[in-house]
Amino acid sequence: MKSAKIAAVILILFSFFANTAVATASEIQSPPEIAGEAGIVMDVETGRVLYEKNAHLKLEPASTTKIMTAILALEKGDLSDIVTTGKNPTLVDGTRIYLEEGEMLTLEQMLYAMMLNSANDAAVAIAEHMAGSVESFAAMMNEKAREIGAKDTNFVNPDGLPAAGHLTTAYDLALISRYALLNLPEFRKIVATKTAVIPWQGQEWDRQLINLNKLLWNYEGADGIKTGYTSTAGSTIVASATRNGRQLIAVILKSNGTTSKDCSALLDYGFNNFERKSLLKSNSVIAEKSVTYGSPVKLVTEKEFVTIVPKNDLPITKKAYIADNIDAPVKKGDILGHVIFYQGCTVLGSVNLVAANTVKRKVYTYWWFWVISPLFAAYAPYRISIGVKRYRRSRLRKAQAISPAKRYK
Repeated sequence: MKSAKIAAVILILFSFFANTAVATASEIQSPPEIAGEAGIVMDVETGRVLYEKNAHLKLEPASTTKIMTAILALEKGDLSDIVTTGKNPTLVDGTRIYLEEGEMLTLEQMLYAMMLNSANDAAVAIAEHMAGSVESFAAMMNEKAREIGAKDTNFVNPDGLPAAGHLTTAYDLALISRYALLNLPEFRKIVATKTAVIPWQGQEWDRQLINLNKLLWNYEGADGIKTGYTSTAGSTIVASATRNGRQLIAVILKSNGTTSKDCSALLDYGFNNFERKSLLKSNSVIAEKSVTYGSPVKLVTEKEFVTIVPKNDLPITKKAYIADNIDAPVKKGDILGHVIFYQGCTVLGSVNLVAANTVKRKVYTYWWFWVISPLFAAYAPYRISIGVKRYRRSRLRKAQAISPAKRYK
């Protein structure tokens, strides 16, 4: 009878936890289906990939190429620089603002034309201004791509018009865009701008620039970045959005005309199913470790550890790994260990443990101290006796120097 009751209780509990697990799983949405041949969603703060589809497949980027053009212009130029249009920009195909040879605009105005209206003539004008030629500028673009970590990218021009070998990946575009968002405030400002006005030489009116990124108007929190299209690349997009302090990047390559809709679905998936967790603050004391030949040292986290994890997922654990033997001297900031974070069997990342204070080696722990000490101990009395004798002789000379008159006064 008792065993039957126990079995019934176990069955009830099993049913409860099973239903709870099903409910939790049902709360996590499946990734959306996208028409694009490749796509990715990346968290800007951490760089963690939340979704990917053929993310490392090399494809044409079309006008999303201009993200790299803008990065180089902002890093190596000045927004007030005057860019004089040469002949080549006036000959480019595709979207233009109809620059005329000899027309002068500031670098800032050229950037707004390129990033909002996707002006190919402005992109070529910027390239020639920065490097003297499109070819030289493309070499700069590829050098910067390697620096950022975009290893599967090769740029041939600054505008993204079809060219043999002009290829990238969804992952690389996300890396490049993340770099720009984290390091270039002016880039963030430009790509989030819906409309702008710049001069139009020889016309009675100014150029009215309208951002071609539809998400800026119809997606909550949208703040960038760039759309593109050519007949061979199809529709492309790199989009960013910020909600509740979290910024995500979504990339879609070689798609049809549904890129804005699919991109919205990808961003929704990232915001709805993942959450930010700060697991350790910067300068948190993790341990105090004894130091051979010195005083103990405190080990603190080098920086804050933040990660993005699926909601309602497995608990997160951490384990500290500290050097077995720490010898003095130790400098403040020396790396002496690290903390690794796990979610189940998955490694989420790590943070270094560094010395919170400097530890000098105690003088008596040096071998030469024990060689010198006996010699000093033997030599010290000799030096003292010599000092005493010198003192007495000095006193005697002073006494002899006193005049007889004063002596017998």
